[in-house]
Amino acid sequence: MKTYQHILFDLDHTLWDFEKNSEETIYTLYEQFELAGFGKFDSTSFYRKYKFVNTLMWDLYNKGKINQQELRENRFKKTLMGLGLEEHEVPAGISKAYTDLCPTKKAVFPHTYEVLQYLQPKYNLHIITNGFKEVQLIKMASSELHGYFKEIVTSECCGYKKPDRRMFEHLLDRIEVKPENCLMIGDNFECDIEGAMSCGIDQVYFNPEGVLSKKRPKPTYEIMCLSELKNIL
Repeated sequence: MKTYQHILFDLDHTLWDFEKNSEETIYTLYEQFELAGFGKFDSTSFYRKYKFVNTLMWDLYNKGKINQQELRENRFKKTLMGLGLEEHEVPAGISKAYTDLCPTKKAVFPHTYEVLQYLQPKYNLHIITNGFKEVQLIKMASSELHGYFKEIVTSECCGYKKPDRRMFEHLLDRIEVKPENCLMIGDNFECDIEGAMSCGIDQVYFNPEGVLSKKRPKPTYEIMCLSELKNIL
């Protein structure tokens, strides 16, 4: 087994429980903006539609087909118009309300703190995320994750997005380390795993749902629970 010195973590869907925090926020917005008054959809339908639209738009963002402003401005418009509202009926400020509230939520995946406390004395821990700097820092502060990590690299800051190998190389340059001394942990196979592979970094594919792999390269390791990292590191 290799001796690693630096552990690179993705943030959303890996440590910070994006789905749980987003769902809680969406239900709050449903009440805050009195969306039931339109009589067209309930809060569950609102959440499911938003989740679908947001996933598609983040995929476009990660591929460089839309920018940050387009992502933020259009995801609620597309969600609510898809549920039957006219464009003029989409509440002003709902996108900003989501962006302000969601990062303050605190839910993380099971065993997150336990594993970070186990790893921190042994390794240098870093975050590498396609999220936006201000939002990611709020998430980490709200969920008390910030104290575990030395470097936090966002796509917004370095100018590249995972899986672009240049984003990983940017972090390697900052911490002055070779790829073989690092291990990447993330949930997104294309962005986190294949991105790390492209510049020679070993990977841990975090797959909590146990999704069956399509035809794709085999990661160095695969886990369903963060506690399994103790068996690797």
